[in-house]
Amino acid sequence: MTITTAMTSVPKPAPDLLEAFRDAPTSIISDNLARLPGAVGLRPFHRGGRLVGVAFTVRTRPGDNLAIHRALELVGPGDVIVVDGGGDETRALVGEIMKTIAEYKGAAGYVIDGAIRDVAAFAASDFPCFARTAIHRGPYKSGPGEINVPVSIGGSVISPGDIVVGDEDGVVSFPASTAVGLLAAVRAQIAREEDTLLAIREGRYQGSYGKS
Repeated sequence: MTITTAMTSVPKPAPDLLEAFRDAPTSIISDNLARLPGAVGLRPFHRGGRLVGVAFTVRTRPGDNLAIHRALELVGPGDVIVVDGGGDETRALVGEIMKTIAEYKGAAGYVIDGAIRDVAAFAASDFPCFARTAIHRGPYKSGPGEINVPVSIGGSVISPGDIVVGDEDGVVSFPASTAVGLLAAVRAQIAREEDTLLAIREGRYQGSYGKS
């Protein structure tokens, strides 16, 4: 069955703008996106480290990874391979070999609304991978699928070229066009929260956090 490719590559923001989000907690990014965007039900499977990159999206039928194999032929440095597997947990879409291919191509990581396998390989690596669950059962390779179209990941719509950030708390995404203003808001909130923590430690806290 056919794999449709809308774009063979995705636009990238300036590297310094992208890198500026590496120390931005997903919780604070979410707060400044009206607490609305963000994938629900995914968790990190890698050893440690943050995910920051640009969405290279894949939509595949549940339990089938042919479209992901095609996408791996196209991904490049900084791409986050974002897979809409329909939330299916019955078959793994990615394992150690596909992890290694993505690393070799310079991808930034995986975000998968579905299952993975070879968990030990991910757990021993700092290559980011967020998924719904793990299972030993392998995938079909029949298609169909789509590459670089808008996808739904844990209830969050992610479009090709969106910036994707992941940490221990989860995964958020947002259009690159909003990144500059969002970064300023995130930095301002980080500063406010640091001031609040200092006030607590110094005995000066007056309950301001509960009003924000």
